[in-house]
Amino acid sequence: MVLERLRRLLPGPWAGVLLCIGAIAAPAAFALLERPLAGQVVGWFFQREAWLSLVLAVLLLVLERPRARAAAAAGQGSVLSTEMLLLLATVFCTVAGYFALQPLMAGARTGQGPLSFGQLHFISVGFFLAKLLCITALAWRAAGPRL
Repeated sequence: MVLERLRRLLPGPWAGVLLCIGAIAAPAAFALLERPLAGQVVGWFFQREAWLSLVLAVLLLVLERPRARAAAAAGQGSVLSTEMLLLLATVFCTVAGYFALQPLMAGARTGQGPLSFGQLHFISVGFFLAKLLCITALAWRAAGPRL
C-alpha cells in the first residue's frame, strides 16, 4: 500500500521541480545576473535536476513494473504499460538532453563540432519540454481513479 501511494505521489512533485526550474529559476537567473554567472547557476540547477530525474525514473520504474506485469497477467494490458513508456521516455530525454548534449555544448562554446551552442541549446530545451510533458502526463494518470 505504501509503495502504491509512493508510485502515485512522486510524479506530481517531480513535475513541479521541472516547472520551477524551467519557468522560474532559469529565467530569474538570466534576468538578475550577468550572463556567464547566470549560465553557471542554471547549469548547476540542471545538473541536479538531471540526476534527480534519473533517480526518480528508476524508482518509479521499479514500482511500476510489478503493477504492469500483474495487469498483463490478468489480460488487462501489456507489461510495457503507458506509465512504463512515459518513464522510459523521461530517461531517454534526460540522458540525451543533458548527459549527451552538455559535453557537445561545452565544445560548441569553443567553436568545436558541427552545431552551434544555440542549436544545441534549442535541442536541449526540446528534450526538457518533452520530459516535462511525459512527467505531467504521468502525474495526471497517477492522480486518476485507481485501477
